[in-house]
Amino acid sequence: MLLKSSMNSIRKMDESFWSGKKILITGGYGFLGSRVVSILSRSKKIRQLILFSRKDFDLRKEDEVSRLFETNKDIDIVIHLAGDVGGIGYNRAFPGEVFYNNLIMNTLVMEYSRKFGVKKFVGIGTVCSYPKFASVPFKEECLWDGYPEETNAPYGLAKKMMLIQGQAYRQQFGFNAIHLLMINLYGPRDDFDPESSHVIAGMIRKFYEAQVENLEEIILWGTGEASREFLYVEDAAEAIVLATEKYNKPEPINIGAGFEIKIKDLAKLIAKLTGFKGKILWDTSKPDGQPRRCLDVSKAEKEFGFKAKTSFEEGLKKTIDWFSRHYKEINR
Repeated sequence: MLLKSSMNSIRKMDESFWSGKKILITGGYGFLGSRVVSILSRSKKIRQLILFSRKDFDLRKEDEVSRLFETNKDIDIVIHLAGDVGGIGYNRAFPGEVFYNNLIMNTLVMEYSRKFGVKKFVGIGTVCSYPKFASVPFKEECLWDGYPEETNAPYGLAKKMMLIQGQAYRQQFGFNAIHLLMINLYGPRDDFDPESSHVIAGMIRKFYEAQVENLEEIILWGTGEASREFLYVEDAAEAIVLATEKYNKPEPINIGAGFEIKIKDLAKLIAKLTGFKGKILWDTSKPDGQPRRCLDVSKAEKEFGFKAKTSFEEGLKKTIDWFSRHYKEINR
């Protein structure tokens, strides 16, 4: 089900760009994809938005990717949002599947986009592609300065190969592929499953359930000393639409909010917003992941005018409110 975008004062779309376009969106029913679709659905000039589920076309299988493009010819733009994504625990448990699934999906979707004459390919990369010890804030030019953090490397490197594929296709075939390096996202309708959730969704669930069960303490992974940057999902969707309209260069470009917060401070903030007053304990036998994450987002603002609008505390409040209202539904 696609929901109407709740973004305030969203920038007006450039209808001259979107007019007559046929657009394929992979992952269009997902956490991020549904927000992109919500924005694009406001246009009265887009010729067609093509959405599908995995049961319709499995992007890991070449015959099904081929059938997808045969069924939907004359596509102008592909926005590739589908992926096999999870938090640290998920990446540690399924590194082979995460690597293979992302690598094969990205490779096949871009190859068939090229074969079928797609005019623009928008690939969504990840901050996990950056070196483990990259200088903070991460600049796009530093992407190749070292190996990614080990628990995220299979995911980050699979995504990084999509960047190389796009650059190679541009060089040989004149194929217009762009690559957006996305920071960690959060927001309503996130994945709150303890087995696969990212840090914010996982913490919100833990603190909320601690309140419901009257627990006096909770245990979180790591030391709490690592830092992260977070982008509200609806801001991320706007960035994708802007980049699709205005960015046409081979170099990757960061999409983020341009701030960092230590995990221990994040935990304190979520505890405050959920009303949890117990103790927070840290299981230091569990990994922190990458020591620090914070993007230099100046290039996105310069190239296509993107700047995150949603304050972090406002975004957290909206996410917590949504989770509390849908808790019973999530746990069916």
